Amino acid sequence: MPKFLFVPLVLALVAVTGVQAQDANYPPPPPPGAQPGPPQDDSAHFGWADVLRVDPVYVQVTAPRQVCQNQTVVEQHPGNTTAGSILGAVVGGVLGNTVGRGNGRVLTTAVGAVAGSAVGGQVAANSGTQTAQTVTNCSMVNTGSQQQIAGYDVEYRYRGEIYESRLNYDPGERLRVRVSVTPAE
Repeated sequence: MPKFLFVPLVLALVAVTGVQAQDANYPPPPPPGAQPGPPQDDSAHFGWADVLRVDPVYVQVTAPRQVCQNQTVVEQHPGNTTAGSILGAVVGGVLGNTVGRGNGRVLTTAVGAVAGSAVGGQVAANSGTQTAQTVTNCSMVNTGSQQQIAGYDVEYRYRGEIYESRLNYDPGERLRVRVSVTPAE
């Protein structure tokens, strides 16, 4: 075979073999009519890492709650002190007038009217009415704090390297990892 034909034939054979070797690294195309999934990163693959340690991460949560109490409220409604004062002044004046004699009668009438007015007003104020009603008072109080798990700090080993991540679940003994390869610049 001539040398000028051998070189192109070898190059063609290497090119076909290289294309077939490259195709072996990629998954086959989806069948016709299949639903498209999320976009795949061609440089990523999945593997399994051994979990070395899982530490729960706690946060303090305060839970306010409403507390209501019934309270009895008494309202005092005073009587009509004006009418009591007037009636007391009249009664006191009449009594003072009957006690006094001569010119002293005017003085005892005046003193009786003043004293009767004061007593009558006080009696009227004390003879008022009372009403009682139950009122409910509510307020928000903190019942204390509780610890709640916010996530898990996970230490795991993949291909001899140790990594740490915070996850929202406890992975168990093994953790599925996504490995992505990108060129270093």
